[in-house]
Amino acid sequence: MAMDAERRQAELIAQFSAQAAALSSAPQLAALVLEATSHPALFAFSELLTLPALSKLAGTQYASSLDLLRLFAYGTLKDYKSNSVSLPALLPDQVRKLKQLSVLTLAESTKILPYDQLMQELDVSNVRELEDFLINECMYSGIVRGKLDQMRRCFEVQFAAGRDLTPDQLTNMIGTLSDWLGTSDSLLHQIQEKIKWADTMSEVNKKHQKEFEDRVEEAKKSIKADIDLRGHDDFLSESGGIMDFEEDRVRPKRRRQPPA
Repeated sequence: MAMDAERRQAELIAQFSAQAAALSSAPQLAALVLEATSHPALFAFSELLTLPALSKLAGTQYASSLDLLRLFAYGTLKDYKSNSVSLPALLPDQVRKLKQLSVLTLAESTKILPYDQLMQELDVSNVRELEDFLINECMYSGIVRGKLDQMRRCFEVQFAAGRDLTPDQLTNMIGTLSDWLGTSDSLLHQIQEKIKWADTMSEVNKKHQKEFEDRVEEAKKSIKADIDLRGHDDFLSESGGIMDFEEDRVRPKRRRQPPA
């Protein structure tokens, strides 16, 4: 579902970008802004702000349409009310869209949204109207998922689509990612050094093991040679004893002389 929504957003942005590129007059571009901010399925506008064609609205009598597009990218219904004098009047579809975007903004900071806060931010007068809006315009459209808690008078957000990042938010995110990248590089270097040290120690251990085994083998050979030598000497010694015994046995015995 999320992937389908992202793909739909990308398709709509590409569609409006192509339309803007084909337009040249400020009134046509202002009408395109009105169409984009009223579209029921489009919730991302920062890419449209970067289009060279729409930048032509700056400095013209339609410059307020560019400001309105910027408000839809980063602002809320409350922001519009604070600057309504300098902005174009909103159509009902645009009001609904700003209310939806306001819910997404609130969900960025907390997942428990009190009814009283929502009614104030969305300019809703009663709980029934608020719950109908959250169900029909937010949950059914797929931009949020959550649970309405009438006992606690709050909306528990389980999922909320992300909004466009403001330039300051983007700068902060880039800084955070840069810090993370630096930390990761440092950690990777430390891991590589540990691996290098482990490989070195492994080679040293192998060398010591080989030297130990060689010494053991030399000791075995030395002991075997000593045993073989001792066995040979003992054999010769024993053989000499046998020969002496045989010589004694075959040597003629002298007769005793009778006493005189």
